[in-house]
Amino acid sequence: MPHAKEKRVLFGWRDIQGIGSLERYRKEGGYATWLRLMKDKQPAEVTELTKASGLRGRGGAGFPTGLKWSFVPNNLGKPKYLCVNCDESEPGTCKDREIVEHLPHQLLEGIGIACYAVGIQKAFIYIRGEMLEGYLSLKKAIEEAYAAGLFGKNIDGTGFELDIVLHRGAGAYICGEESALLSSLEGERGFPRLKPPFPAVSGLYACPTVINNVETLATLPVIFRMGVEEYAKLGTDKSKGTRMVSLSGHVNQPGNFEIELGKVTFKQLIEDFGGGVRGGKACKAIIPGGASAPWLVPAEHYDVTLDFEAIAAAKSMAGSGAIIVMDEDTCVVGATLNLVEFFHEESCGKCSPCREGTQWLVQILHRIVHGHGKPEDLDLLDSVCESMLGKTFCPLGDSATVPVSSSMRYFRDEYEYLIKEKHSKVGPGSKKAAVV
Repeated sequence: MPHAKEKRVLFGWRDIQGIGSLERYRKEGGYATWLRLMKDKQPAEVTELTKASGLRGRGGAGFPTGLKWSFVPNNLGKPKYLCVNCDESEPGTCKDREIVEHLPHQLLEGIGIACYAVGIQKAFIYIRGEMLEGYLSLKKAIEEAYAAGLFGKNIDGTGFELDIVLHRGAGAYICGEESALLSSLEGERGFPRLKPPFPAVSGLYACPTVINNVETLATLPVIFRMGVEEYAKLGTDKSKGTRMVSLSGHVNQPGNFEIELGKVTFKQLIEDFGGGVRGGKACKAIIPGGASAPWLVPAEHYDVTLDFEAIAAAKSMAGSGAIIVMDEDTCVVGATLNLVEFFHEESCGKCSPCREGTQWLVQILHRIVHGHGKPEDLDLLDSVCESMLGKTFCPLGDSATVPVSSSMRYFRDEYEYLIKEKHSKVGPGSKKAAVV
């Protein structure tokens, strides 16, 4: 059931019984918006309307969707492709999973709208291998849509044709990075590529390619159904509409919530949507946009609103929408080690600053957490992070430094205490750390 304070737009049909089937989706008016657009609007008009809606990418970067489409050239004499990024890998993020499991046809209709706008005739859905339920849901939906003539040649007599390929990944975090995703789709190892050229010009099979996140595409049918102007009224001047956030960590009621951008603060999200910090404890730190987002602290940021600009002004990022809460009994050094171990495990190893740097960070943090740290380790952590930041082939290396720099910024005293006393500062006299 939706939370009483949610602003359900993207998830407006989420709880309709049987909405995952083509029959029920069409009964509610599904696919009618896309078919109408193909008959009433030119592709360029759809792109301009998408720009006017203010929709921004929901995968992490927050780049304007319509503007991204407009970068794709039309005169290269090559086919164009759409790649749907459903490789939801960021720790704490599980919104795309819910969309593909419960609203598969809404995603497919959004794919249709995007492909018509850009003149694309083949789309690839790259779904994380572990998402078995989502894969089966999408597979069934695609089969239903083909059988109904909604994909293939001359769709609904419009002359437009579109084919969809559903591809399962193998569970590699790096394949959430768009160029590594393309390499994986081509059958190669999921290594990131040097940019430029950017995917819009030379992407999949060296052809012009649009890469959009699941939530971004699934929002399109709703925007055109309710009207571009009405959608643009939601949110703030620069962060329009709603978005899904995945609230997890030390809260009483974790889950996915749809909020209006700029209208909900971190405090409201944690206390009203999440039922407060579990056990009645105080909030100690917040990760606002997935593991790669700089941490925030309630003393300074509890009243920051959930929108792209406000979170950026707080020197972090909205990222994937995964908001992880840590309570007062969390050992931040242990939590940092946990996150850095993840990035070390998921590093593709292509470049040495990331391959070696993540390993060094893990080794240093491991000895601190286990009571073998030295005072000079703090300067060494800073030095390793500086050697990695901005010097790696893709953003994974930068992301690995974020938990270290964030926790050191706000909780350096806990590092110093752990090094001096050989046990965590957490809890009265406790030597055990609660790690997120």
